[in-house]
Amino acid sequence: MQEFQNKEIKNYPDIAEVTFEKVEKNYLKVILMSTISYFIGGFLFFMLLIEYLLKKRLPEDKTLFYILFGIIFIVAIILLIAGFAKRKYVVRDKDISYKSGLLTQTMVTVPFSRIQHIEITEGVFSRIFKLATISVFTAGDSSDDLEVGGISREKALQIKEFITQKINE
Repeated sequence: MQEFQNKEIKNYPDIAEVTFEKVEKNYLKVILMSTISYFIGGFLFFMLLIEYLLKKRLPEDKTLFYILFGIIFIVAIILLIAGFAKRKYVVRDKDISYKSGLLTQTMVTVPFSRIQHIEITEGVFSRIFKLATISVFTAGDSSDDLEVGGISREKALQIKEFITQKINE
């Protein structure tokens, strides 16, 4: 019987040597259009709530609530724009990685050996700019484990085909 060994690793691969690709520039327009549409819907709901349901409970001057909503909207847009340059991905021989985040930076790597299936989705605004999102799913969870948005539709299909071939090898 072979004796159990668990050697200590001191030389790690340098992820900084990997060249990450930026997502398509038009994806910023998609994100902004989606965010603005959500804020418009939220603003209309908020306005109806204040004007009709809470009219008697709130002070006469509701301007402060509208100013606060506007400030939140502006800060959200600034953070989206500032954080956009941090959205990058890389497909390597055995895995796919995605990093993003301005205030909290994250990097997710999924080895091909763990992938169960891959989906390519195109939202309403993404279709306008011919962009897609790749979602990678691994076993044991119903949500996606890695999602890379803002890739051209053609490149997304190529990446999906590449990963599928690697999984089937």
